[in-house]
Amino acid sequence: METWNPERDDSLVCVDVHDETHDVKSFTFVSPDRKHFAFSAGQYFMFELGLHNDVDGRCYSISSSPHRRNAITITVKRVPGGQVSNWLHDNLNPGTVVKASGPLGRFIKPAAKKYLFLSGGSGITPVMSMVREFVDAAEPVDAVFLHAGRTPKDFVFRSELAGLAERVKGFRLLLLPEDLSNERSWPGLTGRISKELLSLAVPDISERVVMCCGPAPFMRAAKNISAELGVPVSNYHEESFDAAVIEEAPTPVTEAVAAQAFSVQFSKQGKSIDVRSDQTVLSCAKKAGVRIPSSCANGICGTCKSKLVSGSVDMKHDGGIRQREIDAGFFLPCCSKPLSDLVVER
Repeated sequence: METWNPERDDSLVCVDVHDETHDVKSFTFVSPDRKHFAFSAGQYFMFELGLHNDVDGRCYSISSSPHRRNAITITVKRVPGGQVSNWLHDNLNPGTVVKASGPLGRFIKPAAKKYLFLSGGSGITPVMSMVREFVDAAEPVDAVFLHAGRTPKDFVFRSELAGLAERVKGFRLLLLPEDLSNERSWPGLTGRISKELLSLAVPDISERVVMCCGPAPFMRAAKNISAELGVPVSNYHEESFDAAVIEEAPTPVTEAVAAQAFSVQFSKQGKSIDVRSDQTVLSCAKKAGVRIPSSCANGICGTCKSKLVSGSVDMKHDGGIRQREIDAGFFLPCCSKPLSDLVVER
């Protein structure tokens, strides 16, 4: 069976839509040519739906198991006012063809004897792929999965996870709602993750590889708590896509070599900014109010991909752009520093 080639293939066909919760749906896709997918649990695809403008690229983690290679599934939460998530929920049906690129990303669990999966909200999707991989591989596992959500009704994959906890030896599930809402008979704890909770629930946390994904505040807390409880930095891994303004640490400038400033023009928006040779185009554009879609800000996802009309850049990407796209004149502003004046088609 031929395998999906990220350098050539870019179309997916939706074959199933499944309601997970009141505001979360799972969408399953296959290749139009029925090619198999080779990906690692924790990776994602970037979807470009071409709705009304050129800023609708979104990255969604694969929630299905990499052992089920004939299809991929993404799980999407409806976001109030969210252009792409709302379109997916309202319009994506079996038979719909969409453009997508991937798999992308480096949130991949290392080999280890013991794991702790921490997820908050829709951050459950990449770690769910990891759990499903364990189950499909039928290998011995020692894993604790703590998932935090707003209320019990917001827990995605709740029934499936409960079933796995019952039948998979070595797999322990902890669900942590912030508020009980209408489920007054909840048997467990409520609130947010804390040092006290994790030290009691996972007393051997320092011996585990921690895989964490969720909103920025959740991950900040998880990272700090893990460090306080003795988890080595090398054993803590997290995934996040944050479109907030990027703040770059200033680069030291010596007397011998000073950073040079270049003019960067955005042709569609009629704006021009100055960007130093030690700054990325995206960071300065965001601060100046230039509209460029972005997600990872590390050259991984490709969301900010733009046409470079003229000029040259020093681009150090991490898989978010294909060589044929670079050859066609595209670049990633998030990981590109100017080497000359630039004109960008944005």
